[in-house]
Amino acid sequence: MSATVTYQLPSPRGPQSVTLSYARVGRGEPLLLLHGIGHHRQAWDPVVDILATEREVIAVDLPGFGASPALPDGLDHDLPTVTAALRGLCEALELDRPHVAGNSLGGLLALEMGRARLVRSVTALSPAGFWTQAERRYAFTVLSAMRGIAERMPVRVVEGLARSAVGRTVLTSTIYARPGRRAPEAVVAETRALAEATGFARTLRAGGSVQFTEDVRGVPVTVAWGARDRLLIPRQGVRAKQIIPRARLVRLPGCGHVPMNDDPALVARVLLDGSR
Repeated sequence: MSATVTYQLPSPRGPQSVTLSYARVGRGEPLLLLHGIGHHRQAWDPVVDILATEREVIAVDLPGFGASPALPDGLDHDLPTVTAALRGLCEALELDRPHVAGNSLGGLLALEMGRARLVRSVTALSPAGFWTQAERRYAFTVLSAMRGIAERMPVRVVEGLARSAVGRTVLTSTIYARPGRRAPEAVVAETRALAEATGFARTLRAGGSVQFTEDVRGVPVTVAWGARDRLLIPRQGVRAKQIIPRARLVRLPGCGHVPMNDDPALVARVLLDGSR
């Protein structure tokens, strides 16, 4: 069931109210799920029911995405601030060092939470931050183009395209290796979420200087990469392993950048194994 939580976060202008939307289901050790830029927490829907058999799952809309408003003026959408916002969320929900899993931007945030020892374990699916400058420019160009198309495309056109596997491929093949598997209503919802994301520009701008260069110590780390990732190409996983040498590096055959839809059973198994 979805809910919202509001809490205070320090800023140079004094305490600011932050509101985040989330859904919470299942029983067991808590597992926090963080989506990528331009997406929303429903990206995790294909795996939530599997995870909830063994974990208490908390799927969050990051600031400025999905049903969560952007951070107030005075708070940047940069890595330290959003990490602090997630720490505040955990405190507000009384989550004592949850496991965390994230995809893309969410994977980067999950690793940063692990580096700060805010969590028990980290599973990062195609995390951002292990790119070369050329790879970052490519990814940001693709993301900006996707955002522009989503903003300009009328809802009726999106709904029409989503009715067929070919249309869903046109809309989502950049992030899914098997876009025809995504439900039509999910494709419509995530296209609208991309178009309406109030934090998109601020988050993308803040990501221009991000490079993950520090090891993560003290918590187990799993890094998994879709073998058919067309946005953050799989060789970036090798760099992640070099920077975090104790991490378990897992290949996800047949999966794209957002692998939860491409192979839910495989991804759920990787998340559950990573959080044991």
